[in-house]
Amino acid sequence: MTPSESTAEIAGLLDRYLITLDDEKLDDDWTRSLFTEDASVTFPVGGHQGAAGMGAFHQRTLDAFTCTQHMGTHAFVEIEGGGGTARLRANCTSTHVHRPENAAELGPLFRTGTFVDGRARRTPEGWRLSALSFRLMWKHGTPPGGGGR
Repeated sequence: MTPSESTAEIAGLLDRYLITLDDEKLDDDWTRSLFTEDASVTFPVGGHQGAAGMGAFHQRTLDAFTCTQHMGTHAFVEIEGGGGTARLRANCTSTHVHRPENAAELGPLFRTGTFVDGRARRTPEGWRLSALSFRLMWKHGTPPGGGGR
């Protein structure tokens, strides 16, 4: 695999991650298609370590909303050292539609702008994400529970 092909595959992982958050079943198959076994994700209000339970963690978080839309910029990817690891960075804006029972109190929408910092590792199955961290840059509206997601 050429460096350009690796860069495209790694950027595609982040694209696929963001798109699938909004309309796919987040289960063990989803996790295996995107993450290494020791992967971690970190959000402003918490995170998860390891592939076990990764899909369920994401699903529980997103179930607080009627629907969501995650839109990311193209990822900037840097292949490291011997070509088996990489770093990626991107920006993401997310819109979360509150459930009707929460909308009167919280308003209809909760929006965020985040900076995404990630790592990827080449595995026998291809490139997989080994870490994703979302740093809150701005928010508009109130999330369920009043936290910072």
